Amino acid sequence: MDTDVKPETIPPYIPRDDTVTLIDLCSSDESDVEEHVSERRRYNSVNSVGAKRGRDTSSALDRENVKRGTVENELAVVLPPEGFDQPVPPVNMTHTFPADPCNVFSQMPAAGVSSSGRVGSCKQFWKAGDYEGAPGGNWDLSSGGFDHVRVHPKFLHSNATSHKWALGAFAELLDNALDEVASGATYVNVDMLENKKEGNRMLLIEDNGGGMDPEKMRQCMSLGYSAKSKLANTIGQYGNGFKTSTMRLGADVIVFSRFPGKDGKSATQSIGLLSYTFLRSTGKEDIVVPMLDYEKRDLEWSKIVRSSLSDWDKNVKTIIQWSPFSSEEDLLRQFGLMKNCGTRIIIYNLWEDDHGLLELDFDADPHDIQLRGVNRDEKNIKMAAQFPNSRHFLTFKHSLRSYVSILYLRIPPAFRIILRGKDVEHHNVVNDMMQTEQITYRPQYGADTYVKDSNMSAVVVLGFVKDAKHHVDVQGFNVYHKNRLIKPFWRIWNAAGSDGRGVIGVLEANFVEPAHDKQGFERTTVLSRLETRLVQMQKIYWSTNCHKIGYAPRRYKPVNGYSHRDTSPENDPEGSAPSGIKTRASDKFYSSSYPSHHRGDNGVSGKDSSLYLQEELRREKERSKALEDEVNIASEKIEEMSKEQENLIEIFTEERDRRDGEEENLRKKLEEASNTIEELLNKIRKLEDSKGSSWRR
Repeated sequence: MDTDVKPETIPPYIPRDDTVTLIDLCSSDESDVEEHVSERRRYNSVNSVGAKRGRDTSSALDRENVKRGTVENELAVVLPPEGFDQPVPPVNMTHTFPADPCNVFSQMPAAGVSSSGRVGSCKQFWKAGDYEGAPGGNWDLSSGGFDHVRVHPKFLHSNATSHKWALGAFAELLDNALDEVASGATYVNVDMLENKKEGNRMLLIEDNGGGMDPEKMRQCMSLGYSAKSKLANTIGQYGNGFKTSTMRLGADVIVFSRFPGKDGKSATQSIGLLSYTFLRSTGKEDIVVPMLDYEKRDLEWSKIVRSSLSDWDKNVKTIIQWSPFSSEEDLLRQFGLMKNCGTRIIIYNLWEDDHGLLELDFDADPHDIQLRGVNRDEKNIKMAAQFPNSRHFLTFKHSLRSYVSILYLRIPPAFRIILRGKDVEHHNVVNDMMQTEQITYRPQYGADTYVKDSNMSAVVVLGFVKDAKHHVDVQGFNVYHKNRLIKPFWRIWNAAGSDGRGVIGVLEANFVEPAHDKQGFERTTVLSRLETRLVQMQKIYWSTNCHKIGYAPRRYKPVNGYSHRDTSPENDPEGSAPSGIKTRASDKFYSSSYPSHHRGDNGVSGKDSSLYLQEELRREKERSKALEDEVNIASEKIEEMSKEQENLIEIFTEERDRRDGEEENLRKKLEEASNTIEELLNKIRKLEDSKGSSWRR
C-alpha cells in the first residue's frame, strides 16, 4: 500500500489567524513559498543524477507546489527532507516478535534507511527509545531563509519518560476532561476496548465536553502550546500533557473530536493520528501527524480539503494502515458514538513489561485498571482489606480507581468519572482521620522570589488515621495544587522508630509550582520552607497525642520560645518552629473547606514478606527495648524514693528519741525542783513553829 502522506509535523505551536494546513517545524511565511519551491527545484536538479527516490522528482514537486493564489489564508508548505516521500511496504503488526522484544521489527528497508539497516521496535516503554531513524538527513533545507532545527520522533518517547509512574499519565488525561466542565462536560469515561484488527487491547478516554475544531486539534498535537495557560481555574499549563501521557501508556494514539460550531462557524469533526510505530517503522526523521477534517454543510459532513484530494487520500490511507480501523467508514463510526460534541481518545499498542504482559492489568478487577510490577504489593492489598480507613494509602500506587478517587480535592457538581462502566466514588482523606486539628500556614517569600499573591495561605488539616490504634505504618501529607493531587501521602518525617506513625494530613498549596509531570513540586526555597514546617507540625502533633492511641508518651521541646499561633512572616521568623495547633477542626468547618461526598510509601512497598517481617521484628525489638528502658528508669526512681523514705524515717525516729530524752530529763528536773521546794517549805514551817513557842515563853 502506498503510505505517502501529506506531512503534518509537530513544532512548537505558533497561533495564527490563517487556516492551518499542516503542522511543520520548518514552516515558512506565505511570501516565501515560490522562493522555497524554486530552491527545491534547483536542489533536485543538481542531485537528479544520483537521487533514486522511486518516483519522478517533478511529480513530487507538482504535488507540493502551492501557488499564491490557492494558498490564501493558509500556512505555507515546506517540502520534507530527502527520501521522506519514498513509498514504504506495509508492515504487518501481527508478525511474531523475536525472543528479544527489542530486536528487529521489520526486515524491509524504509525511507532514508539503507538496505542493510534494520528498523527496531520494542514493546517495552523504557527500551522503546533506542531508535535513531534514518542516518544523515538533509539539513540543507531552510525555513524562509532561516536556519532551523527539527523535532525527531524519538523526542516523543524521551518526552514521555517524564512520567515515571503510569497512573500519573492517566491523571493528565483526566485533567483535560475536567477542564472541559467549563464547556459543558458532565462525564469522562475510561474503558478498555478490543482492537478488532489486531486482536489486542486498547485504552479509551472520552468526554462530552466542547470538543476541538481543526485549529485546536492541531494545537493539541503540537508541542508546548497551551491555551489553558492563559485561563484561570484550569489544570493544564505546559501544553505537553496530552503527548507525554498518551505516549507513556502506548506507542500510538488516535483522536476523534467533534466541535458543535459557534460564533457563526459550522460544526466540524477531526481525526488525528500520533503514531510512534508509524514514525519508527517508516524511518521518519520528523514527527508527522496525518489528520482529516470534516465540516457540516446542510446536514451532511463534507471533507475539508486543504491542498488536493490526492493528499487527502494519502492521509486516509496512512491513518487506516497504522490505526485500529480498516476503512474510512470505520473511522467515521466513532463520531456516531458521540452526541453533538466531545472528544474520543484511543491509545493502542500498549506497552508491555519484561515478561511480555501488558503493563496495565485489566483482569485483576473488571471495574479497575491496575499496574503490574513494583507498584503492586500483595501485602498491602491484604492489609487494605483488613484496615479500610488506610485503603487508599495502601492501594493508590497500583489501582487507578483508588488513585482517581483522591485525585481531586473537590469534584464539580454532577460531574462523573466513569472507570470501566462504574462511577469512581470521590473520597476525602479527611474522612479517614480522627482527632483532627487545623493549622493555618502562611508561606514566607525571599527577596528573589516572584509572588503572584502575597496573601496566599494553606489550611493544613492533620490527624490520626482511624486505623492508627493498630499501629499500621501509615503517614504522609496529601498536597494539592489548584484542586489537583500533586504529592500523594508525601512522607517527609522518617523517624528511626515508630514516631510519626499514623499521622496523615491534607492541604492545598497553590503557592508552590508543580513539576511538568504533576507528580511533584519544583524544588524552590518556598517548597523547602513548607517541607520544614510540615515536619515540625507532625512532630508536635505526634508528641502531643501519640499516647492516646497506645504509644508511650513523647516529649517535644518548643523551639525559640514557640507558642501556639499561626505561622506568618510577622510572628514566625526564619528558623523558628512551625505554626502551632491553633484550634481543633470541627466537621462543620472542614466540610465547607474540603467537601466530602516519593517518599510516600508505607515502608514495605517493594519488599517481600520475609524482609517485611524482619523489619517489623526489628521495630518491635526497638519498641520492647524502649519500654524496658522506661521500666528500668521507673524502678530506679522507685528505689531512690524508697531510700529517701527510709532516710526520712530514720531522721524522724532520731528526732523522736531525742525529744523523748529531753522530755524525760525535764520531768526529772521538775520532780527534783518539786522535792526541793517541798523541803524548803518544811524547813520554813519548822522555823515558824520554833519562833512561836519561844514567844509564848
